[in-house]
Amino acid sequence: MSTPFRAPAPDAAVYVISVAAELSGLHPQTLRAYERLGLITPGRTVGGGRRYSHRDIELLRTIAELTAAGIGIEGVRRLLDLENQLTALRARNEELVAELEATREALRQATSGRRTDPGPNRLPVLRQPSPVRSMVVWRRR
Repeated sequence: MSTPFRAPAPDAAVYVISVAAELSGLHPQTLRAYERLGLITPGRTVGGGRRYSHRDIELLRTIAELTAAGIGIEGVRRLLDLENQLTALRARNEELVAELEATREALRQATSGRRTDPGPNRLPVLRQPSPVRSMVVWRRR
């Protein structure tokens, strides 16, 4: 009886550079250059060999499409940064929507007198947002 094949997780670094280059349609030297430029960070083996994940391959394909469309490396970097920010904001928005719905439900239960919790009639404590961290740099003239 054979064991069924399971595809690796999207973030599992399993592809050697030659396979990653073939799957992405790029030259291995291009992958090394993108790593030097900080556009991609492949995993490493104990011996130092690069290993790419499926997510890395998709990122390489995206970079190739953008550069083929005439966008420079700095433009690609900025677009990738904006995409990462958008992903983080979407995740945070989902958290806030879930928190809002939980608060609305608690408020409905508190105002209707139908509590599922036998404890005191209190609304849930909301998480405090993380403090804003900023830095001001002063220059003397």
